Amino acid sequence: MRKVNFYLFILFFAVLYSCTDFTTDREILASLEEDINYLADDALEGRAIGTQGEIKAAEYIAAAFEKYGLEPKGTEGYFQPFTVKKATNPHKEAVIGTDGEGVTGRNVAGFINNNAQHTVVIGAHFDHLGYGSEGSLHRGERAIHNGADDNASGTAAIIQLARVLKYNASNYNYLFLAFSGEENGLWGSNYFSKNPTVDLATVNYMINLDMVGRMNEEQTLAISGVGTSPLWLEKLNAVNSDSLKLVTSESGVGPSDHTPFYLQDLPVLHFFTGQHEDYHKPSDDADKINYDGLMKVVHFIERLVGELEDEEKLAFTKTQDNSNRGASFSVSLGVVPDYLYDGKGMRIDGVSDGKPAQSAGMQKGDIVVKLGDSTIVDMMSYMRALGAFKAGDRTVVEFKRGDELKAAEIKF
Repeated sequence: MRKVNFYLFILFFAVLYSCTDFTTDREILASLEEDINYLADDALEGRAIGTQGEIKAAEYIAAAFEKYGLEPKGTEGYFQPFTVKKATNPHKEAVIGTDGEGVTGRNVAGFINNNAQHTVVIGAHFDHLGYGSEGSLHRGERAIHNGADDNASGTAAIIQLARVLKYNASNYNYLFLAFSGEENGLWGSNYFSKNPTVDLATVNYMINLDMVGRMNEEQTLAISGVGTSPLWLEKLNAVNSDSLKLVTSESGVGPSDHTPFYLQDLPVLHFFTGQHEDYHKPSDDADKINYDGLMKVVHFIERLVGELEDEEKLAFTKTQDNSNRGASFSVSLGVVPDYLYDGKGMRIDGVSDGKPAQSAGMQKGDIVVKLGDSTIVDMMSYMRALGAFKAGDRTVVEFKRGDELKAAEIKF
């Protein structure tokens, strides 16, 4: 009898193991590297919307969703195709739909159906700039922009979140969305928000991952949208067991795919590990990704959705638009701002060749504290100060380098 019970125990454990995904950190790390190396390979030629590289990327994501047991939730299996006709008038928006001529992209949608009343949306865009063209900051010869951080990193992260959450008991359904056309103007997320494959009234909140692959030594994680629901700040702090430096902002509006969902009156969060000198350049490659940091982002979000398991549908609150979409300025200092900096002033994360900042001798790490007559206390005051100048104007910029205050004349 004891031998029979022993064999029954072994059989039970084998069946249990076959139905459960015991995913280790080593497996997650390996999968993140594998996914990013595929998506950011030269063979996909930068994943620009409407190209063969974008199609291959979409097929790869769909295959991953199928591998991890997600149900198709597009309009054509896992895919939701859409067509965009760009406006010839620069003052008009592109027309996004499914009919007529234009460039065709495809969102990828996978669903974890827990037969719950409400659904959590987790998304990331997978397209990038192809060989550059519009949006590129590269000034050399035509080259492939692989977009490892922007946004193969976010895409790989949602694939692993799907893998982990598939086998977690949950009071929510999960919809995983990989968007195309983000680089052109949030085309894919805009289309989905107006043509959803689930009832948006049942959606509890939306999480967006865009550029989460370059966590710095300070382990800074920027999270915007915390003002879109009263619970966000409390819950984000509660799950920060890795002691990450959280830099938060309230606005639900920004230049990424959470914005169309916020505009549908849904609580949103946007995760971001910071700008860098490889942004929108051919040098944004897979070998520069901080994979350990990316895994920490995956686990942070896993803990966050777990923390919200017993909550009712989250309350939505409107926020002030603190994005720079409405900023009006025709000149540039020629720097990459450090969006993770939360001190006084605007810290520089990179300096562009041949621009005013370089001519003035400014360097990465300098903190701009005054531009002309305007004191710079944060990113928004820097943007407002730029709006006072036009091409050909001269002024003085004051900046801190360590403990030293410097000043230089610049010409826009």
